[in-house]
Amino acid sequence: MNYNQPPQRQVQLKADDDALKGRYANMAQISHTKEEFALDFINMMPPQPMLLARMMLSPEHAKRLAKALQENVEKYEGTHGKIDEGQGPAQEVGFQG
Repeated sequence: MNYNQPPQRQVQLKADDDALKGRYANMAQISHTKEEFALDFINMMPPQPMLLARMMLSPEHAKRLAKALQENVEKYEGTHGKIDEGQGPAQEVGFQG
């Protein structure tokens, strides 16, 4: 046992039923300022594309998220084969009030 390190605590995460259902996003947009990154998750299904969630992250957390996502894509491709990126959306997406 290492007495120099504090014991790790397990965080008990709370989630309501709606959050646990999950949502399907087939598009994401990312923007940033000096202070934060904004990740918009969008479902582009007709008749009306819908913003499902907007997540705001610090630059430091955005970098950790990018690294974790890259590591997971590499693990996925190691198991299931290379992911074909396909083509992105052909049109620009904007928001209306």
